[in-house]
Amino acid sequence: MVGTVWAISDLHVGHAENRSVLESLRPVSEHDWLLVVGDVGDRVEDIEFALRLLTDRFRRVVWVPGNHELWTSQRGNAAGLRGQARYEHLVTLCRRLGVLTPEDPYPVWRGADGPVTVAPLFLLYDYTFRPVGTTTKDEALDYARSTGVVCSDEFLLHPDPYRSREEWCRARVAYTEPRLAALETPTVLINHFPLVREPTRVLRYPEFAQWCGTELTADWHVRFRALAAVYGHLHIPRTTYYDGVRFEEVSVGYPREWKRRTVEPGLLRQILPVPA
Repeated sequence: MVGTVWAISDLHVGHAENRSVLESLRPVSEHDWLLVVGDVGDRVEDIEFALRLLTDRFRRVVWVPGNHELWTSQRGNAAGLRGQARYEHLVTLCRRLGVLTPEDPYPVWRGADGPVTVAPLFLLYDYTFRPVGTTTKDEALDYARSTGVVCSDEFLLHPDPYRSREEWCRARVAYTEPRLAALETPTVLINHFPLVREPTRVLRYPEFAQWCGTELTADWHVRFRALAAVYGHLHIPRTTYYDGVRFEEVSVGYPREWKRRTVEPGLLRQILPVPA
């Protein structure tokens, strides 16, 4: 029997209300997979707690990092780890728990729409989703500072050993692109940040888009035959279509956000089989 592939992101389990949401998550069948699309939490201890709970419930758990997982903290058992070293620490943790990461062979789902390669990606952003009227990263950042809308990554997400976050982003794109190009099946592409800029057009503060992705992936959903592209980060859960491809934003978000919605938090989004 083949189960269902579900997805959720931005659990932010450091918040007590969100931890309750996490603890409510259940598969429908013993064969179900779960895609965890970044921002589980800020602290490694919280990330481990959440992933351990989910691997006890779902047949397979696939994780990609969000920006919060990469923040350098001065607390906990990964205190002071920065950049690539912090990411590698989380990959090691996931492998110990049996969770698949962007560094592992991509799993293949064999269901009604299969075979489909489920591809977890770690791509970051490179400041190319710039505000209207700006043409460089410096101009975009200056504009964001003038409005008071500056992502905490500027202070907490260190790119070591790369010289910048955009350099790290370009390295991740260069690593990932040939892996996807070698695939022969349709795909589900999973990345914390949207692969195209269009979902950021509805942001309340459009200057925040520069921390939300890269133009380098703008055609990946078409080139790599995506049945769906799954992302989070924006905290605007919805389903949209670009070039006929389904994009699923699967965030829970912060309690102050989901408490304003009419939809119950923690509802898993079905990715495969493709919903009617």
